[in-house]
Amino acid sequence: MSTTGLAPAPAEATPPAPRPAPPRRTRTRTRTRTFEQANRRLKWAMLAPALLFVGAMIIFPLVFTLDLSASDAFGAVNAGKGYTGLANFTDALGDTRRFWPAVGRTVSFTVGAVLLETVLGLALAMLLRKPFRGMRWVRTVLIVPLLAAPVAIGILWLLILDPTNGIANHLLASVGLPRQEFLGSVGQSLPTLMLIDVWQWTPMMTLLLLAGLTTLPQEPEEAALVDGAGPWQRFRYVVLPMLAPTLATALVLRAVDALKTFDLLYATKGPGGGSDFEAETLNVYAYGLTFDYQEYGLAAAVLVLFTLFIIGVVVLMRRRGGGKNA
Repeated sequence: MSTTGLAPAPAEATPPAPRPAPPRRTRTRTRTRTFEQANRRLKWAMLAPALLFVGAMIIFPLVFTLDLSASDAFGAVNAGKGYTGLANFTDALGDTRRFWPAVGRTVSFTVGAVLLETVLGLALAMLLRKPFRGMRWVRTVLIVPLLAAPVAIGILWLLILDPTNGIANHLLASVGLPRQEFLGSVGQSLPTLMLIDVWQWTPMMTLLLLAGLTTLPQEPEEAALVDGAGPWQRFRYVVLPMLAPTLATALVLRAVDALKTFDLLYATKGPGGGSDFEAETLNVYAYGLTFDYQEYGLAAAVLVLFTLFIIGVVVLMRRRGGGKNA
């Protein structure tokens, strides 16, 4: 049979080429990015309640204090009040009898106490830097002043420094020295309070600086020793520059805390910082305006000025510390 008239058989269809699979690295990156985004959202979702609570606890008192500072609130916080603008601030800044002397005492107390605590703390930290027998017991005894509340420490020293029955005057009399009035004297009250504060907070400065000393590398000091540098030269030109960041941080923390000192002053000297306001700092002054005289508007203005003063001190110290470290 002839096959001349038959149509040719159709050619087989070529299957389409398979698409190349995306590289695994891209998929891994996408999954990692998606996981990081979900983890970040979860982190903020978990932190949001705490952040909102802390923010409200910070913002509300600030706003309330600013509102009071611009008013003539007196007698009761929720009583009717009128707004006086900046009158309370001008009254406070123009008060040369109570406000500016309180500013001076605050600065004197802070500078004197912090400088002594820094010098003594650094000296003790250098002594405790090298291990020795009984070092653990020395460190334990060193932190004892930090364990008591400032009010308890104030009462304790009030009994020790009592002009009549205090043990301090008995010790002075036993060595032939005249008795001192200490906290009972107008001129001696503030220096005595500084020394009490130094007794309590020098251990904290010691621990902070000791922690910084233990992290310093030993090679620069060993190289200076090989070059013939003495102990003071090694401390002045090697240890102190390396310790400068830790020292600046410790100074800022302690200075801010000393500026806010209230418990010790009130426990030892009472309202007004004494009969002649000899130990009245800004904290004690603001407390007296609020609870003794019920001048809430003026007290709020003093607190606002005090807050601005603290912020200025912190900024100044950080700039000076940053400039030295640079």
